[in-house]
Amino acid sequence: MRSLPCPAPLELGRIAQNANRQKINSMQKLPRLLHFLVNLLLINLALFSLFRLGFWLYFKTPADPIPLDMLAHSFYLGLKYDLRLALLIILPLFALGGLRILSPFESRLMRNVWFTYLGLMFFIVLQFYYMNAGYYAYLQQPMNATVLRFAYNLETSLQMVVESYPVVWISLSMLILLGLYLWLMHRLLQRAADYANPFFHGWRKTSIITLSILLVLGGIYGKFARYPLRWSEAFSNAHHFAPAVTLNPVLYFFNTLKNKDVRFDENKTRESYALISKYLGVDKPDAQSLNYRRVITTPGTFAEKRPNVVMVFLESFASYKTGAFGNPLNPTPHFDALAKQSLQYTRYYSPHTGTARSVFTAITGIPDIELNKTSSRNPLVVDQHTIVNAFKDYKKFYFLGGSANWGNIRGVLQRNIDALEVHEEGDYESPAIDVWGISDLDLFKEANQVLARQTQPFFAIIQTSGNHRPYTIPEDNHGFSLEHHDNETLKKAGFTSDGEYNSFRFMDHSLGYFMQQVAKAGYLDNTLFVFYGDHGIRGYGGEHSPKFENAYGLTGLHTPLIFYAPGFIHTAQIDDKPASEVDLLPTIAGLAAPGYINTTLGRDLRDPRFADQRYAFTIVHHTISEIGLIGENFYFRMNEDGSNKLLADTRSATPEDNVLQAHPDVAARMQALTHGIHETAKYMLYHNSRQ
Repeated sequence: MRSLPCPAPLELGRIAQNANRQKINSMQKLPRLLHFLVNLLLINLALFSLFRLGFWLYFKTPADPIPLDMLAHSFYLGLKYDLRLALLIILPLFALGGLRILSPFESRLMRNVWFTYLGLMFFIVLQFYYMNAGYYAYLQQPMNATVLRFAYNLETSLQMVVESYPVVWISLSMLILLGLYLWLMHRLLQRAADYANPFFHGWRKTSIITLSILLVLGGIYGKFARYPLRWSEAFSNAHHFAPAVTLNPVLYFFNTLKNKDVRFDENKTRESYALISKYLGVDKPDAQSLNYRRVITTPGTFAEKRPNVVMVFLESFASYKTGAFGNPLNPTPHFDALAKQSLQYTRYYSPHTGTARSVFTAITGIPDIELNKTSSRNPLVVDQHTIVNAFKDYKKFYFLGGSANWGNIRGVLQRNIDALEVHEEGDYESPAIDVWGISDLDLFKEANQVLARQTQPFFAIIQTSGNHRPYTIPEDNHGFSLEHHDNETLKKAGFTSDGEYNSFRFMDHSLGYFMQQVAKAGYLDNTLFVFYGDHGIRGYGGEHSPKFENAYGLTGLHTPLIFYAPGFIHTAQIDDKPASEVDLLPTIAGLAAPGYINTTLGRDLRDPRFADQRYAFTIVHHTISEIGLIGENFYFRMNEDGSNKLLADTRSATPEDNVLQAHPDVAARMQALTHGIHETAKYMLYHNSRQ
């Protein structure tokens, strides 16, 4: 009997491969395209969820945690946003990959095309996640389309990023993640290509196609309801950190991008005119012409002495970070000493975060309601009336450590303030220390040298910027010494890092040095100094902060405001009623100007006519902006379209409670005023040119 021939090694390999393939095919229940897409979808969802988990772990504040039920809801909603993004990414392949000519499994060319597309999409998504983390670290809020404003000063923005963040390590981690993703996707594609595609026909084929389409569209829609899943649902949790955890950074960016432009509605403005004109004390109300002009002929309290005026923007000077407002680390002894001898407003709020927005609001008296570009960057609204010009025959100065081209501030200031003399980088003897130019201490030193030489009254604006990443402390710092605390101690006091804490202390140290130099220069007793924050920092403000501010993220708007004038204000005064940045210049003019014309939303805080209706307007820039009003005892908030109304009792031990139903009359009054101020601000942006 002849023996059977022994198979060659190559033939054995084929037999084993075919057997293995048959085993795999027996497990294959779906068309290979769907099998690949389901696996890719699950991988993307897992990665997006890990990114969200990492974001929460890194930025959470142990002293102010998101309640467990809210956290669970945030992750649940976040998963739905992630599912939408993951489905949108694979949608082109889902729609076209079933066509033989475009199938990734019928030709190597199309497989490479789809591999490149999916890899590129993941790289773009990865960029958004990294930028969102950096943006939140910088501004304590999720990234939206307003990030595009940094592109207008691209060189400065890139330099700040390089100086503030470990760019090399970030880039390396991004490349590693991208490489792992590409490797995994290649394996999935290769594995799916090895499948023998099951053949479906008739009702089974129709069922699979129909069910697949319904599942994809349903996942994108996001919920079983009349209206789809929307970004605003991320803000349904009361905790200020919850939306940042919930939102998908890619989707949120494009949500904000499509509604970035703000335009006024004259009819809506006119509907609120009677209320707003009375609120402002308009001299000659005229609803037809929408007249907001008030002519103040009474000289200011100290106007006869023609005092100098020095306005100081203190960068990110949140109230909760100062000793004057109870910070346990006592980081601001110099400012605190000045506050004890000043006219102090303890409930002063900027309408919004952002330095460029704050500068625009302080100078014009109009809240910056632009969504994408700040108003200072909008050439259509560069012409604005400002009360600074009421100080006639005063020399006018603006001091900034960096460039006045930042945020197009130069246009707003120099176009509208008569004969303004700008001092910026390149004008100083002091060296630049980082992206923001010279240090705050050197800025005060340089400003004092200029002001000390003046022989006529002056109105000066000094804008600090050192309390910013990269938190640089200069070597020549006039005796400043670093202090160090553990992270838990810092976070309980409202600071996120040692660098931020010492940078804040250095700003106060610089302020103390400035006042020493002013006293030596001899103009202290004939000058009104106005110290205030351009905005605060949104985040946990510590146990010493008002509960309602922590609950609603108002720590980012609340800053100190003091009027310090030892030659004029001899007794400390404290005003604990709400005050707004729009009120800044009218109040300064009411103290020191011979008279002035007011055409916008600010009011003199010392005017007794308004004592019983003092409010601070707030706005958070979303696709649908969130507008609010801080009153003496209540805080009202809603979306600009009137949805999501909330009334909080600021005196309550549980300010998270919505007391709208318990106080309907209060809610109605505050809603009308909130809506009226918002619509009027939009109109005023385009109707406040110099007259």
